Amino acid sequence: MKLLRLTKLNSYCLKKFYLKHEGLSDKSYEEQRSILDHNAFEWSDYWSQSLKPFGYEAVDVISNVDPLQRAWAKENMPSEASSMPLDDIALAQVKKFAPEIIWFEDNSEQFLKRIRSEIRSIRLVLGWVGSAIPRTKIWSLMDLVFSCAQESVDTLQKAGYPALQLHHGFDPRINGRLTWREKRIGLSFVGQLIRTEQFHLHRDQLLEKLASNLEISIFSPSAYFGWKETGTAIIMRICYDFFKAMKLAGFPEKVLERVPIIGEAAKWPFRPVLPVNPRLKPFMKPPVFGLEMFQALRDSDMTLNIHADSSPHYASNMRLFEATGVGTCLITDWKKNLHQLFEPDKEVVAYQSADECVEKVKWLRDHQKEREEIGLAGQKRTLEDHTFARRAEQLHDVIR
Repeated sequence: MKLLRLTKLNSYCLKKFYLKHEGLSDKSYEEQRSILDHNAFEWSDYWSQSLKPFGYEAVDVISNVDPLQRAWAKENMPSEASSMPLDDIALAQVKKFAPEIIWFEDNSEQFLKRIRSEIRSIRLVLGWVGSAIPRTKIWSLMDLVFSCAQESVDTLQKAGYPALQLHHGFDPRINGRLTWREKRIGLSFVGQLIRTEQFHLHRDQLLEKLASNLEISIFSPSAYFGWKETGTAIIMRICYDFFKAMKLAGFPEKVLERVPIIGEAAKWPFRPVLPVNPRLKPFMKPPVFGLEMFQALRDSDMTLNIHADSSPHYASNMRLFEATGVGTCLITDWKKNLHQLFEPDKEVVAYQSADECVEKVKWLRDHQKEREEIGLAGQKRTLEDHTFARRAEQLHDVIR
């Protein structure tokens, strides 16, 4: 069975990676892929490797890595390599591989329609969505949509789309690529802080509470937001407030919508917020991805997990398995299915409020032996039950 996973990587992560690896963009396609896969960005080659024992010939195509895709085009269609759009290169890769199954991790309806119409070998189209569902109708072009979040599965099924829950996992190869050394970070948090609905408003508030009581290292892209982003947000807030005040004063909304700049505020569903919480800024460090992220988790005595606002009921995100996989004591928000994944307060530490989280972090900080035992117990559980090899078995059953 031939399966092709078509995906994209974080653009900032890619830019930083290629700057760090001077000369990488001049290497062959296979050399670039090998180095990218070794650094374990997002899902890396976890699925393609884990599916092999089940008889799959599986490949991953990362469609938005320009030097990587240009290298493939140069090796396979040299006369067109420099001028082809990246989507066309990806389409050529899919055509050459001729998969029976395509796992499409993109939101482009037009691109998926091209793939389905031009590649006759495809018998099954799979999709993926996290806990925050993009506004798109692409799901109607898929035979099945997987999600780590049961909330998303319920929403998609209610809308009439075929969807199933599939958890993230951990690849044990990661541990052989890390430096095992003395812990150098007390409490860490690794992740995004998008201050809008359905994303990380609760996360932002909880981190503020912790930062006012504890020392914490926050590795996040928000660390790079400066005066330009803050100034833009302030101007937007002024426009929003002015629009609402004029509307309240009786000015017709249609008239206000025609006013330059101010009229744009009519399209905003809520009042713009500052891009970064000023109270968290002193605790922020540059974001980490791939092996740097795993190393930061491994170097932490404890690491904090806070699900997005779009996952209010079910434990589902990647950090559950990434942190436990490297043996770090994970402190995570309580969810009603958490006990199905880990034994709370034995394999991970669970909290149900900000105050309880602060209390448990302080206790763990002062009890090294118990903290390390929880980290090792969580790692043992993940390596037994939550590897990508386990997930591949589940995926294979669904495909069959």
